[in-house]
Amino acid sequence: MSIASPDNARPTIRDVARIAGVSIKTVSRVINDQQYVSADKRERIREVMREIGFQPSHAARALAGHRSHQIALICDNPNPWYVYEIQLGVRERCARDKIRMIAQPYDRASPTLLEDIVALLDQANPDGLVLAPPACDDARVLAELNRRDIPFVRLQPGVRIDDGPAVLIDNERAAFDMTSHLLDLGHRRIGFIVGDRSYAASGQRLAGYIGALGEQAVEIDLDLIRQGQFDVASGEAAADALLSLPNPPTAIFASSDDMAAGVLAAAHRRGVRVPDALSVAGFDDGPTATIVWPSLTTVRQPVRALADAATDMLLSLSESGKPRQRRLKHEVIPRASSASPAG
Repeated sequence: MSIASPDNARPTIRDVARIAGVSIKTVSRVINDQQYVSADKRERIREVMREIGFQPSHAARALAGHRSHQIALICDNPNPWYVYEIQLGVRERCARDKIRMIAQPYDRASPTLLEDIVALLDQANPDGLVLAPPACDDARVLAELNRRDIPFVRLQPGVRIDDGPAVLIDNERAAFDMTSHLLDLGHRRIGFIVGDRSYAASGQRLAGYIGALGEQAVEIDLDLIRQGQFDVASGEAAADALLSLPNPPTAIFASSDDMAAGVLAAAHRRGVRVPDALSVAGFDDGPTATIVWPSLTTVRQPVRALADAATDMLLSLSESGKPRQRRLKHEVIPRASSASPAG
């Protein structure tokens, strides 16, 4: 039996969306043979069109096919350099296709966070989104985007990585490699400063540190692990605690360059010579790494290239609806802040 539209009126795109159980935007994509619709959903929508006798006019096709030619970037990070590099990577890739980028700050502490993002979607009507940490792991945001059938790519996700398109580095492996570098220099008491707990990368880097110690049969001393917040002040406070131990570490690996700069500040204030008495390592390889003295041994993550790749993936998502994933390479950069332990 055919499915009729209400009151035998001429069926509309809203009728198709309601009966098929999808959004109007998804029906629009099918009408205009656009991307981002899975094969089974596409067939269901076309079947409903046939059942109710929906025939889009040329005007309806033009309206349904409307695109804003802009994408939104949702990001938040205490490091201004990191945010700038992400914005630059997204903007440069958008410019190649004459797409506009809208940057929306993500305040994870805001009680209206989800409402703010919904308002952006309703008012700007972006064709898709790039989600940087920690928005890329926010279940509420992901659920709303999936409900609306809005394409998105996650930049550096830390949970359920295979759930959708994503671009990332292997944070755990990167921290493993840096810890191994310090171990290869001869250090056995290596302090570690964990980043902000709301970022999944913090736990991944901690896991890499622990994994490297375990591989070389070095005992894990919980006193050598301290909590930070990805900023200079928390790095300095954590270093003060580590250097106050009866048996302090000979090396400290902070999981961001800003926290590593705090370690250097604490060491200089205490008269602890770097790298003679203490090796220091960070993570990012932003401007901080070469501004501080001595220059910082660190993990280089290609932030701008990650953002470019995420945007490129968003602009070229296939119709299959299958998740895609791309991993970029990290690199350990040895500099003057690390050396073999004295004695």
